[in-house]
Amino acid sequence: SGIVLAGVGVGIGLKKMDYDNIPMVALMSACFFVGSIIHVPIGLSSVHLLLNGVIGLLLGWMAFPAIMTALLLQAMLFGFGGITTLGINTLNMALPALIWGCLFGHAVKDMSSRWSAAGGFACGFLCVGTSAVLTAASLGLSNQGFIAPAKLILIAHLPIMLIEGVITSFIVVFLKKVRPEILEMSS
Repeated sequence: SGIVLAGVGVGIGLKKMDYDNIPMVALMSACFFVGSIIHVPIGLSSVHLLLNGVIGLLLGWMAFPAIMTALLLQAMLFGFGGITTLGINTLNMALPALIWGCLFGHAVKDMSSRWSAAGGFACGFLCVGTSAVLTAASLGLSNQGFIAPAKLILIAHLPIMLIEGVITSFIVVFLKKVRPEILEMSS
């Protein structure tokens, strides 16, 4: 079911993408790829940046092909995630990007810098939190043996939620000052 739903998202994202969007989609895919390769150990687990809040704000539906491409490259080059879980991993990362990016996108574009910063923070924070919940649910529902690691995923991502919120907020404020038209791309 994960690959089917991710496939639908990728299909819609590709349909919405035109030639002018390809460089931004590629750049966001590369940011996701690099950000998620750098693992920070936290206790028995490790976490990494996702940047799916930024991707959702900038790309909308095009987040699906961007994230799937990055995950596919990670699976092929480093063995992270894997091909068999590509669909559910894409869905767990791209769906929150789409939902929260759409919900906060208009506020980020139309508000003052202070409120845009708050919207950017909320989008980054909630994207990572929702991705962690979806990943934990996917693990927990797949096998009873994964319940403990699923709980650990939720706890380990609490600091990442804060960090991603701050990073997304800074990026939104910066883009509003130097290239506000980039924030219009996902519309």
